[in-house]
Amino acid sequence: MEYHFSDFIGNIGVFIVLATYLLMQLKKMNGAGIIYSLLNILASLLIIYSLFYSFNLSSFLIEVIWVLISFIGVFRYIRWKCRIKPMTKSE
Repeated sequence: MEYHFSDFIGNIGVFIVLATYLLMQLKKMNGAGIIYSLLNILASLLIIYSLFYSFNLSSFLIEVIWVLISFIGVFRYIRWKCRIKPMTKSE
C-alpha cells in the first residue's frame, strides 16, 4: 500500500474528528459551540478530499451526512447568537 498526500489529508481529518470528540467528552469543548461544529465540517471535508482519490461509498456517505449535521449545529449557533442582544455601554 502506498501512502499519498491525499491519505495524509484524510488522516488529518480523522485526527480532528477524534480530537474534538475527545475534548467534548473531557468537557474541554462545548458540543453545542460553533468551534465544535466548524471543526467537524473541516474534518469531514478533509476526509472527503481523500476519498476522491480512493473512493469508498460508505465512508463518503457518512462524511457527507456528518457535514450536513454539523451545518445544523452552525445554523443553530448563529440563530442563537442573533437572538441575544449585546449590552451597550449605556446600559
